[in-house]
Amino acid sequence: MEETEALEGAIPHSADCELFKEPVKKRRRSHHDWKFQAFPSAEQSALKEYEKLECRTRRVLSNTYQKLIQSVFLDDSIPSGLKYLINRLLALIEKPPLEPVYVGFLGITGAGKSSLINALIQQAMFLPVSGESVCTSCIVQVSSGCCEQYEAKIHLLSDQEWKAELKDLTKLLHRAEWSGEEEAETWDRDDAAAEAARKLQMLYGHGADRKHYEDLLRMKPRGRIPTSRTITLKAEEAGELSVKLDPFIRTQRRDWDGESAETPIWPLIKYVEVILPKSSLIPEGVVLVDIPGTGDFNSKRDEMWKKTIDKCSMIWVISDIERVSGGKAHEDLLSESIKACQRGFCRDIALVVTKTDKLHLQEYLRERKMGNQAIQSQREAVLQRNEIIKLQRNKILKEKLKRKLPADSKVLEASDLVYTVSAHEYWQQALLTEEESEIPKLREYIRKRLLDKKRRLVTKYVTEAFGLLLLTDTFNSEENLLTEQLNMGGLRQFVEEKMELLEKAIEQCFARIEQPLRTGVQVARASYRRILGACLVRSRGNQGFHQTLKAVCLKNGVYASRTLARIDLNEALSQPIYDQIDPVFGGIFRDGKPTAPALMQHIDAFKQSLEKRMAEIGVRSGWKHDGYKRSFLIQEISAILGSLESHILRRKRKIYESVTSSIQNDLKPCYEEAAQITGKKACERMKDAIRRGVERQVAEGLFERAQERMWHQFRQLKPGITEKVKGSITTMLTLAAPQGDGLYKELADVRNEQKEMEKLHRSLREVAENAQLRRGMQDFLLRMSPSKAGPHGTKL
Repeated sequence: MEETEALEGAIPHSADCELFKEPVKKRRRSHHDWKFQAFPSAEQSALKEYEKLECRTRRVLSNTYQKLIQSVFLDDSIPSGLKYLINRLLALIEKPPLEPVYVGFLGITGAGKSSLINALIQQAMFLPVSGESVCTSCIVQVSSGCCEQYEAKIHLLSDQEWKAELKDLTKLLHRAEWSGEEEAETWDRDDAAAEAARKLQMLYGHGADRKHYEDLLRMKPRGRIPTSRTITLKAEEAGELSVKLDPFIRTQRRDWDGESAETPIWPLIKYVEVILPKSSLIPEGVVLVDIPGTGDFNSKRDEMWKKTIDKCSMIWVISDIERVSGGKAHEDLLSESIKACQRGFCRDIALVVTKTDKLHLQEYLRERKMGNQAIQSQREAVLQRNEIIKLQRNKILKEKLKRKLPADSKVLEASDLVYTVSAHEYWQQALLTEEESEIPKLREYIRKRLLDKKRRLVTKYVTEAFGLLLLTDTFNSEENLLTEQLNMGGLRQFVEEKMELLEKAIEQCFARIEQPLRTGVQVARASYRRILGACLVRSRGNQGFHQTLKAVCLKNGVYASRTLARIDLNEALSQPIYDQIDPVFGGIFRDGKPTAPALMQHIDAFKQSLEKRMAEIGVRSGWKHDGYKRSFLIQEISAILGSLESHILRRKRKIYESVTSSIQNDLKPCYEEAAQITGKKACERMKDAIRRGVERQVAEGLFERAQERMWHQFRQLKPGITEKVKGSITTMLTLAAPQGDGLYKELADVRNEQKEMEKLHRSLREVAENAQLRRGMQDFLLRMSPSKAGPHGTKL
């Protein structure tokens, strides 16, 4: 931990010293209750209680910190234990109250992502929705804040990032390099070339697509580019901001005179943040993320596309009712979401089927062979069809998740994996009620996730704070926390023995991946020609494909378009390996039910063995009636081991992606060779260069090297875990061991803070019980309420 590492050296006696840094003061809000207005009354009460607990805990910590600083400020030397305590206090004081809950809306163009977000935030036309044009052109993050105005921040690519893309775009469009009838005939029909030309024309004007890289560098862009690379828009009303924002996030739209209605700097936009004023529907702490298409040709935007998916704790794959049965782009996005569960923070995946009000009644009745007997109206048909879709797609999605994730993953326990929504009916209610549009159901799900997260974080925060205040008691007392009986009890030796067992358990846990890796390599070697052929051969031949293939080579095997399915040769070649390792990989890093092979289960077992030993020593040392002493050690062990989770999560992504990264790195020379090919039959010659390069690398051990690199990442993670645990536990035992007479006697008196913290810690259970009681009462009232009527008063 950074705080621990900072304590190991001598602290300079200086006003600038990090130790004496003032905690960042939290800005007070003038209207406190608005934060909870998106929640029902029972949940509001629970949130207010948790918020009050957290605020009072921060105040106690801050008071303790100030007292300790004042008591040691003029000392020439400060004991290492006290440095540890002060830095821990400061870190806890400045810890953010709640990390945002990111909800990713992942879907191809026209799936209804923007319409769905508009309905959720109760602003019908806020984000551009599909009409005759392709709409949202970049990642858009929507959240609510404490501001009174509507605000948007447009973040642009840096100058360096744009120059890198400009170089690739000009390489792709350099017509002088292409000759022959095939290329001349198909130029205008190539999606990669068309998108590249449009970007350059947009930024530099007509004819820019025919200029060289050096010429364009000397040209001045048509639009004004701020030096900060950020554009801020503000408005009093949602509609006003929507009009201002529209040109920045809408793409491929034409005015009546045929001219583009987009802003000239659209190609430079990286992502957009939209902050709504106090919302009664979307609570603070939730970020709705509109993630368009399947990536981007720009490397930085494409990297951000993946990272944005990975940081989402919830991913909703959006598909309209007419495309829900498949399509490569839809399946790719679903696969990307499942991979986010493996490599990122995602814990929930759902399929959200949009535009479910669309239904041709006569065709539906004929397909169902019902005649007019069972179904009496369009409304009944829509409701029936929606239930059928839910049952069918829920089964298919669950089977797909079972193939990729451990059998006891939390996502598989979800009662609803599929939602059938209609933004149109949410507004019009011609066929369906507001509830039947399922927009309120999605809002409720978001609120529940945020409330659960807040409950967990506050419980952890108060518990950790309580442990720190117990630690101050040991420093401020003549009575040692542990007597020499602790050492006689062999706790240090016990820790060393348990650390050895933990290392062996982690080795066995990681060893489970070896066999699936070997099997995956064998399958990959047997199938790579077929996979490569499927990627390189098009049903229409090379027509409209050669510039796309060149774009693939320029980007080391990856081409991401806003409108077409993503092409990733490296991922395709590595997929047989992932098919084999996915369930085992997910099992190693699972955070669901306690399961013996899971990594965190071994760490938890280590923690429990230490706690048990503490209890045994406590009884022998006279702690039977003084639980505080044992509580400090147990709380501190929990805090130390809890910090490992974020470390493991960060490393998990690198481990998971190591196979694809290895293959991409090894194939880079063949991509570079293919990208240089020009002239007649260039497309076929590029394909041949890629095939030869892959064949050569496979013969030299392409897949075996990928296997070894993943296994190497696992081997590196083990010492990273054990060294962190051992170092932190050793520090904690040093603090708890006898320190010598009078070492901390002159420390500030923080007994009042200790008593207050003790009360707050006891309050945790009471708050949880109150919240449970309110939920039970709320559920009872909902069950007892009369059934809701249809849009025209028809009983359901």
